[in-house]
Amino acid sequence: MAGGGGGGDGGANRSLQETPTWALATVCFIFIFLGIFVEHLIHLAGHWLKKHKKTALYEAIEKLKSVLMQLGFMSLILTVTQGSISKICITNSAADYMLPCRSQSQTKTTQHLLFSNLNKPQFQPHHHRILLADSPSNSSDYCGSKGKTSLMSVEGMNQLNIFIFVLAAMQIVYSLATMGLGRAKMKRWKSWEKETQTIEYITANDPERFRYTRQTTFGRRHMSSFATNSAHLWIKCFFRQFFKSVAKVDYFTLRHGFISAHLSTNNSFNFRKYIQRSLEDDFKAVVGINPVMWMVVVIFLLVDVHGWNVYLWVSFLPLLIVLFVGTKLEIVVAKMAMQLANNNTVIKGTPLVQPDSGLFWFKRPQLVLTLLHFILFMNAFELSFFIWVTWQFGIKSCYHEHVGIFVIRIVLAVAVQVLCSYITLPLYALVTQMGSKYKSAILEEHTIHALKQWHANVKHKRKINDRLHHSSPDDSASTTVINGGNSGTTDASTFHRPSPTFTEFVSSDEDDEIVEVQTQETNTSHIQNQHELVQIV
Repeated sequence: MAGGGGGGDGGANRSLQETPTWALATVCFIFIFLGIFVEHLIHLAGHWLKKHKKTALYEAIEKLKSVLMQLGFMSLILTVTQGSISKICITNSAADYMLPCRSQSQTKTTQHLLFSNLNKPQFQPHHHRILLADSPSNSSDYCGSKGKTSLMSVEGMNQLNIFIFVLAAMQIVYSLATMGLGRAKMKRWKSWEKETQTIEYITANDPERFRYTRQTTFGRRHMSSFATNSAHLWIKCFFRQFFKSVAKVDYFTLRHGFISAHLSTNNSFNFRKYIQRSLEDDFKAVVGINPVMWMVVVIFLLVDVHGWNVYLWVSFLPLLIVLFVGTKLEIVVAKMAMQLANNNTVIKGTPLVQPDSGLFWFKRPQLVLTLLHFILFMNAFELSFFIWVTWQFGIKSCYHEHVGIFVIRIVLAVAVQVLCSYITLPLYALVTQMGSKYKSAILEEHTIHALKQWHANVKHKRKINDRLHHSSPDDSASTTVINGGNSGTTDASTFHRPSPTFTEFVSSDEDDEIVEVQTQETNTSHIQNQHELVQIV
């Protein structure tokens, strides 16, 4: 095209002025097609989730879109500013401080590649020297002429851009894999839930049957003399998480305690579906990368200094946290069992544990989700860093100088993934329901919609009542006469309907409608119930 002489260097430094139009159009078409294709796949996934009333997962897809948009902005900023950043010069002593590899191994930097290529015969023609001098990426020559080094080369910023995308992609993949494997492990809970509706289960848990607390299956599992000491309890719970971390008797007992505390006698409540909806809500929190985690990435990149082996020690952190969290969740169940034994020597029917947020760290069960999110992020960082280094620099780069170190890191990453998916996540899903407060997932989506609609109608009727009370006596009298002549009976019954109880909302099936029973009296307690019900939505 315009320059006409960009083929001598193999096309490595050609601008769009020396690029054929067919090549430009082909590459542009491929990128546009891939972008539209990925966007269409995400749209189809969101449409399918909305059709099947998976609101929480649909919101997770929307959050995924925001993550991709954030990555797009980061990439755009890096691309636009790379020319200016590469021309920021620093001293050579500062450039050789805190290197990730040995200083003498830096033979593939942009500066060395540039000066070594300039000595080759094919770079001697005059028009090639002009092309390199005019190139915006020639920052090494710009800083080298001043006896300094570029803060970061254009090539380095391109590699950083790739790392950010790999990290975000691995975070999403790890979140999906963990949630998928965890839910696969919890499939057997479906048969446990069905068993609670059988005659055998009802007979075995006869509410009129008296038993010693320690002789129940739940008591024999948790109420041993070995668990009286705090240190012994931690040791016991640490090893228990590896062997039947969630036993059937634990599921039945915690289910009974949850229903008794929040739903009175509604034994038909599907506890497993409630846990599943709660996990879908939690998935929205772990699918992305929050600002704090981006700062952790910055810190990790800062301390990646040759000889420190920081990443080796950091790789043990997710393993320690996931084991610590699993042990703590087992301790919560054991402490509920010990509280039951201390309060009741003899029980009637099924052992009744009391949900208590005080058993969790800082009385916040949701703090466990924050730790799980951090574990997934750390694990994703480990694997994404390995993939990025191998992709950009090869398996024999200085980052893999010690083969044993990166083998240990990969093994630990896989071990943490297995532990988090098959042990910690099912424990979290069950035990964190035993806080003092229940989650909004306790209601079905259709029930939430009906509740919101009902509350909106009540607010509208209250506004009408306030207007009637504040109107003049003459207007009130005339309004009463008119309403009495037209639809007095209907309006009276409308303003005197009781508030549906919480149990009525929860126990309603998908095909049922909330039926308001007409009465002749109403009081201020109905209004208080309205606000309590709306708080859970």
